[in-house]
Amino acid sequence: MSQQMTTCRVPTAGADLEADVHLPADARGVVLFAHGSGSSRRSPRNRVVADVLHDRGFGTVLVDLLTADEERLDAVTHELRFDIGLLADRLTGILDWLHARPDTANTPLGLFGASTGAAAALVTAAARPQLVDAIVSRGGRPDLAETALSAVQAPTLLIVGSHDESVVDLNQEARTAMTAPNELLLIPGASHLFGEPGTLDQVADRAADWFSTHLTTLPS
Repeated sequence: MSQQMTTCRVPTAGADLEADVHLPADARGVVLFAHGSGSSRRSPRNRVVADVLHDRGFGTVLVDLLTADEERLDAVTHELRFDIGLLADRLTGILDWLHARPDTANTPLGLFGASTGAAAALVTAAARPQLVDAIVSRGGRPDLAETALSAVQAPTLLIVGSHDESVVDLNQEARTAMTAPNELLLIPGASHLFGEPGTLDQVADRAADWFSTHLTTLPS
């Protein structure tokens, strides 16, 4: 399949952010990634998921939600990675940017969030229900989306390692606040970062299955 990957700067919420935009010809949908705490668009775990999505005919956008200066500050303070409002504002701006592009304006859009990035993805989905068709969370903190959970309309898959017990509990609690169709998938034997052999492959396959099912209609 013919594919095109470009690195560009995206203006959003007062910052110009680096993004890797990978668009197959005739993409069946585009998935925007929100990385987790202390990570970046180069997250090797998100790259594994993105590669499987490419094989399934999806485009992907992996973006740094913090500027280089902010990343240096956050490496010391660990504050910005938990600023869900800031991360969600920037993710929403990138989603709007995608919807405004001629090559993706009529393409179904999904969100893939990891750790605190999952909370930002859910807040963005609540803010732009007409644009987001599906969500997948990997080891996410949906509880940090707080009141936005009840406003999410997109079908949501919450993937957690079975050994990540505290995060399992947080995901189960978050589901009680959600009204959108949702599922909690536990990957047997996996910890928070899915470093155990084969567990990240399961995440990627199930995420691709979820988007294949739900990114089938054009945004309204």
